[in-house]
Amino acid sequence: MSAPASLGAWARESGTVTYDVDPLPEDAPAAFTIHAEAHLSGAPSEYPAHTHPLHELVWVRGGTMTARVDDLLVTVPEGQGLWIPAGVEHAGRLTADVELCDAFFAPAALPEPLGAATTLVMTPLLESLLLHLTRRDLTPAARSRAEAVVLDVLEPSAPAIDLRLPGDPRIDPIARALLADPADPRDLPAWSREAGLSTRTVSRAFRAATGLSFVRWRQMLRIHHALRLLGEGREVQEVSRILGYSQPSTFIDAFHRVTGRTPGAHLATGVRKP
Repeated sequence: MSAPASLGAWARESGTVTYDVDPLPEDAPAAFTIHAEAHLSGAPSEYPAHTHPLHELVWVRGGTMTARVDDLLVTVPEGQGLWIPAGVEHAGRLTADVELCDAFFAPAALPEPLGAATTLVMTPLLESLLLHLTRRDLTPAARSRAEAVVLDVLEPSAPAIDLRLPGDPRIDPIARALLADPADPRDLPAWSREAGLSTRTVSRAFRAATGLSFVRWRQMLRIHHALRLLGEGREVQEVSRILGYSQPSTFIDAFHRVTGRTPGAHLATGVRKP
C-alpha cells in the first residue's frame, strides 16, 4: 500500500512560505521539448502535493531540497536532480535562500522514458544547458540543438538517500509524529504502547512496509533532516543537538553510516551560492 504524499506533517520551521503550483508560464515556447525556469526565494519554501502532465527534472543551487514522491521521502543535495515522471504526485520543501531550478520535458520527446522517480547527476554541462534553455530569445534552431544535447546527457546518479513512508494505518501515526519531530526520544516500546500494539507487531510492520527496522527507519529520517539543516548553514554540533543526539560524535557516526561521508566532508563539497 502506498503512502500518499500528504502523509504526516513536515517539521516546518518558522517563516516557511507555501506556494501554489502554477501551470507553465504564458511565455513558455508554444512548442517545446524542454522548458526550463529558475526561482529564488529568501525564505524556506514548501510546495503542496501536486502532479504535472509533463516529466519534471528539479534541482537546487545553494542548499537542499526534500521531496515526497508517492511513498518515498527523498533528500536531494546540490549536485543532484530529481526526475519525476508525468502524472506522479509529489510535494517538496526547500531551505532558505535556495535557487530552485526545474525543467519540464514533453513525454513524446523521450521514446525511452526514465521510468520511476530517480535522481540524476547534475553535471556542469547539463545544468548549463538547462539554464541556457531558460532564455526566451533562443531561435527554434538553437533551442532544438540544446534540447538534443540535454536528452543525450541525462544520467542517473548513485542511489538517492530516500526513505519509504509506511502506508500502514497501524504505524502511520508513529511515522507522522516522527516526521513532525524527528528528535522525539521515545524508543520502540514507548511508541508501541502509544499505538496500543506489541513491540513485535510494530517491528514487523515497519520491516514489511519500509524494508527497515524501526530504529534504522528513524535514523534515516534524522539524516534526511540533517541534510536539510546542514544545507541551511547550521553547524554540525547544532544539527546534532536539534536532532536529539546525545553527543556530536554519535551523530557524525550515524551520518557517515547512511551517506558514506562525515557531515564535515558533506559541507566541504560545497553548498554553492548562486
